[in-house]
Amino acid sequence: MGKNQHVTYKNGTWRVLGESNSRATVTTRTKQEAVNIARTIAKNQQSELVIHNKNGRISDKDSYGNDPFPPKDTKH
Repeated sequence: MGKNQHVTYKNGTWRVLGESNSRATVTTRTKQEAVNIARTIAKNQQSELVIHNKNGRISDKDSYGNDPFPPKDTKH
């Protein structure tokens, strides 16, 4: 299982960060672009996607790993 991918906002850009990385994997102008890229990475690495708001709070999560007890996801 790879690193969880975080979508964060900093200095006017949206960034995709691997968990515990100090440097962004990708920076984009829009949140949706960053989410799409991070989702692809999370699927490839079978990890979790964590989406943050501009204020840093977590707004959403998606898991793409092999969870033996998956929660019942009602939004997808």
